[in-house]
Amino acid sequence: MSVPGIVQSRLDGEQVAAQVPLGGEDILFVTRTRTLIYRADGLLSDESVEEYSHEAERIEISEGRRKSAVELDYGIDGAEKFKVPSNRLYEALHPVLAGILNAADVTGPEETVKQTYQFSELTLVITSERVVKHVGAAVWDEDYEEYHFDDVTELDVEEGSVSSQIIIESDGRPQRIKTPSDQTREVRERIQQALLDYYDAASYEEFASAQADPEAESDAGAENGADAESTHENDPLAGGVDPIDANPPELDDDGAIVEDDASVTTDEPTDSGVVESEAAETEAGEANAGTVAESSSHESGASAGTDGATAESAESSEATADSGGAAGGTDASTTENAAAAEDELVSGTADAGQVGSQSEESETDAGFADSGFEPASSELEADDTEAQLQALTEAVERQNELLAEQQRTLETLIEELSRGR
Repeated sequence: MSVPGIVQSRLDGEQVAAQVPLGGEDILFVTRTRTLIYRADGLLSDESVEEYSHEAERIEISEGRRKSAVELDYGIDGAEKFKVPSNRLYEALHPVLAGILNAADVTGPEETVKQTYQFSELTLVITSERVVKHVGAAVWDEDYEEYHFDDVTELDVEEGSVSSQIIIESDGRPQRIKTPSDQTREVRERIQQALLDYYDAASYEEFASAQADPEAESDAGAENGADAESTHENDPLAGGVDPIDANPPELDDDGAIVEDDASVTTDEPTDSGVVESEAAETEAGEANAGTVAESSSHESGASAGTDGATAESAESSEATADSGGAAGGTDASTTENAAAAEDELVSGTADAGQVGSQSEESETDAGFADSGFEPASSELEADDTEAQLQALTEAVERQNELLAEQQRTLETLIEELSRGR
C-alpha cells in the first residue's frame, strides 16, 4: 500500500512501521514516535492528516456501534482523541499500543510486539522479549507488570470451565494471568512460541531441560545412590552369598552323612497319618454338607454350627500339642478342614441373604404392577417437539436472512452518508 504524498511530507524522515486501512481510502500509519491518520477527500472535507504523539501516559477506548474512540492522555498537556470504525478498533490499537510502549521504554528499540489481547479490564501484550500485563479500566497506564523471558523458568495452565489461568514462573515465583477458557490455549501458545524463539529452543521440553537446576539434579542423584547403598547394607542377601546353614549335617569318618534315629522313625508313621488324614477329610466333608444345608434355612443354627466347628478345631489343636510330632499331620488336616467348613458356611449365609434381597425386589416390582400404573411413553411428544423445533428454526433462518439484507443496505447508505463528513 503506497503512502500518500501529504503523509510523506509529515514523516520527517521516519519510516512507517505499520499501516491499517480504516475503510474507503482512510489509512492509519504508525511510526516509532507518532500515529498518523490519513483522511481522503470527501464531499464535505478535503484531504488531511491527523498526528498523535506516542508520549501518552494513558490509553482509553470507548466502543460504539459504528465508531469507536481512542483517547490518549498526555497528563498536564491534556488528552487527544481520534475515531476509527468499530470493526477496525483492535487492529488499529495493536500498533498504536506498541509505539507507546516503545516510547515509554517498556520495550527496547529492537523489540517487536507479537500480539496484544484485551479481556475486559485485562490488557496483555506479548513481545519478543517479555510479557506485559495491565489490569484496570484503561487499556494502558503506568501501573503495569512485566515478566522478562530472562527470568521465566516455567509455563503452565490451570484450566477451568469459564476462565483459566496461565501460570508464568518468574524469579522462582508463579505469576497468574486469568483469561477466558476459550482463548487460553491461543494465548498460551503465543507466549510459548515467543519464549522458545527467545531461547532458540526447538520445543518446550528442550527449554524446560535447559532451565532445570543442575544442583538439584546432582542432589537427587546423590540421594538415589545413598538409598541404593543403604538397601545393599540392610539386605544380607544383596551380596549374592548364601547364608551358612545353622544345623549342618553330621559326617562320619568316611565323609558320609549320618542319619539319626529321629529322622528314621518319623518316616514310619507317615503312611498311617495320611490314611487318618483322608478319613478325617471325608468326615469333615459330610459334616460340612449338613452344616450348609442347615444354614440355608436357619441362620441362628448356622452360627451355632460355626462355634462348634471352631471349638472342635481348638480342642484338636490342644490334643496335637499333647500328643507330639507323630500325630501332627492328622491334626493339621483336621484344622484345615474346619476352616474350610467355616468358609463354606459363611458363603452359604451370604447366598441366602442375596436370594432374600432378590425376592424382596421382585415383590416390590409386582406391587407396582398391581397398582395399575404404567411408565409414561414420550415417543409421540418427542416427535411433535422435533417437528415444531424444525419449523421454528426455518422461520428464524428466513428472518435472519431478511435482517442481514436490511443491515447491508443500511451500512451501504451510512457509508455513503459518512463520506460527506
